[in-house]
Amino acid sequence: MANVPTDLKYAKSHEWVRVAGDVATVGITDHAQHELTDLVFVEVPEVGRTIKAGDVCAVVESVKTASDIYSPVSGVVTAANTLVVADPALVNSDPYTAGWFYKIKLSNPAELNALLSAEQYKAQIGGA
Repeated sequence: MANVPTDLKYAKSHEWVRVAGDVATVGITDHAQHELTDLVFVEVPEVGRTIKAGDVCAVVESVKTASDIYSPVSGVVTAANTLVVADPALVNSDPYTAGWFYKIKLSNPAELNALLSAEQYKAQIGGA
């Protein structure tokens, strides 16, 4: 069963959000990395890029497929995780800590209310 930390918010498209003040860290869920299997390529957004919720902001490629990653929130990218670009397997081995994709300064914190709780996300992926 997928690991779904209770302190995060989740998008229906399998991204997670960890909020600290007005900055959110974004990555893909354990369920998503498991479905994709072994990641071989990760592209993260550039620092300074303005992103709207729902925009394609990153790309992952696995041995099975390529997938777009959608931003669950709007704002300006303040940090990009170059470690996952250099070592995509970090997303498979540690999706919630070392495997994060980017940090974004929230322009509309109310968007967080539209995201799923851990319980709602577990129900979506059939783990509740």
